[in-house]
Amino acid sequence: MKYRVLTVNREYGSGGGRIAQTIAERLGWKLLDRDIIDAIAYNAHVDARLVQRYDEHIVSWLRRLNQQAMRGAALAAGIELGENAVFDADEMVKISQKVIEEAWSEGNCVIVGRGAQCVLQCKPDVFHAFVYAPVKARIARLKKRLDPGVNAEERVHTVDAERAKYLQQYFGKNWCNMHLYDLMLCSHDDEDEAARTILYAMDGKHALEAASF
Repeated sequence: MKYRVLTVNREYGSGGGRIAQTIAERLGWKLLDRDIIDAIAYNAHVDARLVQRYDEHIVSWLRRLNQQAMRGAALAAGIELGENAVFDADEMVKISQKVIEEAWSEGNCVIVGRGAQCVLQCKPDVFHAFVYAPVKARIARLKKRLDPGVNAEERVHTVDAERAKYLQQYFGKNWCNMHLYDLMLCSHDDEDEAARTILYAMDGKHALEAASF
């Protein structure tokens, strides 16, 4: 199978984002990570900071109820809400799916998170990888990246929980469901080796030769 797209989902602090970047650079493919936020902001005509607020996060039931009530009240009063006024987590998911599908149609790209493994699950030319690592290894990584005083262990559990809830709420899937992925691997503390493993799984020795590690 000749793969045209790679999706990379990752535990927080596993190095999955940098592994995805390494693979994209080696293959000469486009990386869609932060770029997805910018694309959604462009399509929705909103500030990227607003998109960032909803990125792989869920909205509490109370906030969702309030948003629905505000929309209902506005419609009942005959008030037409502007584009920016109706941008919320639900709208972001719809637009992100469109962005992901457009990226797939163009091909030659690595997509990080955002439910891409579900959006493109039935595409035979997409390879899905999940990167994880022991908690201690992830905390050690994050302590080098996070600001002093930030509780890295707490951040690991919080972000992982948000990503899992995001996938469950919007796609009805278990984040760690092995059937969503072609490969689940532990990065340990060697991100280059993890990148090589994914490349080999995608296309054997030809991918490694082309990537020239």
